[in-house]
Amino acid sequence: MSELLKTQEDFLTNFNWNNYEEGIDAVDAKNLKEFEDLVSKTFIATDQEEVVDGTVVRMTDRDVIVDINAKSEGVISLNEFRYNPNLKVGDKVEVLIDVREDKTGQLVLSHRKARTIKSWDRVINAHDTGEIVNGFVKCRTKGGMIVDVFGIEAFLPGSQIDVKPIRDYDIYVNKTMEFKVVKINHEFKNVVVSHKALIEADIEVQKKEIIGQLQKGQVLEGVVKNITSYGVFIDLGGVDGLIHITDLSWSRINHPSEVLELDQKLNVVILDFDDEKTRIQLGLKQLNAHPWDALSADLKVGDKVKGKVVVIADYGAFIEVAEGVEGLIHVSEMSWSTHLRSAQDFVKVGDVVEAQILTLDREDRKMSLGIKQLTPDPWTDITAKYPVGSRHTGIVRNFTNFGVFVELEEGIDGLVYISDLSWTKKVKHPSEFVNVGDKLEVVVLELDVDGRKLSLGHKQTQANPWDKHEAAFAVGTNHSGTVAEIVDKGATVDFGDDVVAFVPARYLDKEDGKKLKKGDVADFKVIEFNKEFKRVVASHTATYREEEEKQVKAQAEAAASNNSSNSAPTLGDNNDILAGLKAKMEKNEKK
Repeated sequence: MSELLKTQEDFLTNFNWNNYEEGIDAVDAKNLKEFEDLVSKTFIATDQEEVVDGTVVRMTDRDVIVDINAKSEGVISLNEFRYNPNLKVGDKVEVLIDVREDKTGQLVLSHRKARTIKSWDRVINAHDTGEIVNGFVKCRTKGGMIVDVFGIEAFLPGSQIDVKPIRDYDIYVNKTMEFKVVKINHEFKNVVVSHKALIEADIEVQKKEIIGQLQKGQVLEGVVKNITSYGVFIDLGGVDGLIHITDLSWSRINHPSEVLELDQKLNVVILDFDDEKTRIQLGLKQLNAHPWDALSADLKVGDKVKGKVVVIADYGAFIEVAEGVEGLIHVSEMSWSTHLRSAQDFVKVGDVVEAQILTLDREDRKMSLGIKQLTPDPWTDITAKYPVGSRHTGIVRNFTNFGVFVELEEGIDGLVYISDLSWTKKVKHPSEFVNVGDKLEVVVLELDVDGRKLSLGHKQTQANPWDKHEAAFAVGTNHSGTVAEIVDKGATVDFGDDVVAFVPARYLDKEDGKKLKKGDVADFKVIEFNKEFKRVVASHTATYREEEEKQVKAQAEAAASNNSSNSAPTLGDNNDILAGLKAKMEKNEKK
C-alpha cells in the first residue's frame, strides 16, 4: 500500500501537467529568459517611428510584402517602387511603419516616407561634408533643371550646369551626373545643386598652372566661349581671355560673329594681362603680318586704285583698297564744287569706287584719296567758258545775309551780292528775292582765276531803269503820286514804275494848311535826284508856291507895262507891289 502511494506521488510530481494542459512542454525559466532577450534584440517594436531595413519576401500585382522582423510582415504599395522596376524578392529596402495595424490586422509600411527621411539625412550630410552625389536629371524647368538626388527633387540653376553658357538644355535630360549640394532651405524643403562647382574645382587647379606660365607674345590654343558686340571670350583651358573686336581682323568688321563662331578652336596670341593675370588680352589678327607691310612697294601718289566703301562719315568715306588697308576720301575731294555736301550724297557703304592716291604715308599707315581728280578741273578753261560780261543761267544753291551763291555747273559757283539782285527793289535779305533751287539768270562781273572766285550779277541782265528815270524825274519836274507811308521825318510817295520818292515833313503841307495823309494822291515837284543812290526827293508845297510866284510876277509885269504906256511908275508904286508879294510869301511860310 505504501509503495502504491509512493508511486502515485511520484507520478503526480513528475507528470507534465503543462504539456497536458497547454499542449506543449513547459519552458525552462533560464531558457525563457534567454528567449526573451533574443526577441528584444532582433524583433522590431512597431510603436516606434524610425526607418528600418526590411527584406522583400513576396510580391503581388499591387503590393510588396516585406519582413522587418516584427510580429508580422508588413505590406507596401507597389506604386512606391515605380522608380525601381527591377525590384525582386530578397532585395533589401528601407521602410517606415505607417500603420501598426489596419482593419485586416495587417502591418502597413511606407517605403516612400522612409526614403524621404533617409534622403534628407543624406542630402544634409552631403551639404555639410561637401560630398559629391549622383543625381538624375528629370526634366527642364524655368531657369534650370529638376534633378532627383536620393529621391528628393533638387533644383539645378542653368548658370550652375557648366562653366560655359548652355545653349541646349535638353541634352542633359535623362542623364545621371555628379553634383555638389550648394544650398538647403530647411523651412521650404528646397535643395539646390551645382555641377559647375565640380568643374570649377578642377579648373582652378589647371588655372594656376596656366597662369604661372603666361607670357606676352605666347601663342595658345583656345575655344570660343562667348561672343559679344565688343569682342570674343576665349577659354584657354580654365582661364578666360578676351579678344577685342579691333584685334580680330586687320579689316574693319561690324560684329565679331563675322569672323568667329561659338565652340570654334583657334590659336591666339597673348597681348597683355594685369598683375594678377585675371584679365588677359588676346589677339587674333596679330598672328598675321600687317597688310600695310604687304602693300606693293610700287604704289605711289597719283596712282589710281579701286576699293569698297566700308565706313561713311559726314566729312568723308573710308575705302578699303586692300584687306586691312584703308584710305580716306574727304568730302572736299569728291567733287570740284566748292559747295560742300555730305559724303552720303556721293557714295554709300558697299560701293566699289575708283580713286586717285593723293597722299601716302607708309610709316603712319595713312592714305588719302580723291575722286574728283579723275575728271577735268572745270576751272582749267574758265576764262573761255565764263568771260566777263557773258550771260548764263545757274541754280541757287545757298544764300547768306550779303548775297546768293549760284552754281553754273558742277564745281563752278559764283556769288551775287545783294546789291546786284535788283535795280529798283531794296532787298534786305536774299530770301525775299529768290529760293534755294531756283534758276537765276546772271552776268559775269568779275573773274579771279587764282582765287577760284566768280562775281555775278542778276540786275545786270536788264537795262538800268534809272537811266530813263534820270530824264523823266529831273529836278523841277512835276509828277502825281500816292502817299505810301508816313515816317518820322516825312513820307514816302509812290510814283509808279518802281520809283519811290521821299518827301520831308515840311513839304507835306497842303495849300489849306493841312498835312497830306497816307493814301492821299497829290502833285509833287522833284527837288533832288541821285541816280547812283537811287534817291528822289520831292515836295508838294513847291507845286502851289510856284504858281503863286508866277501870278505875282505876272501882275508885276502887267503893272509895269501899264505904267510905261501912261507914265513912268514911281518908286512908291514899285514898293507897294514888292511889299504885297513879300507879305503873301511870309503868310505861306507861316502856314
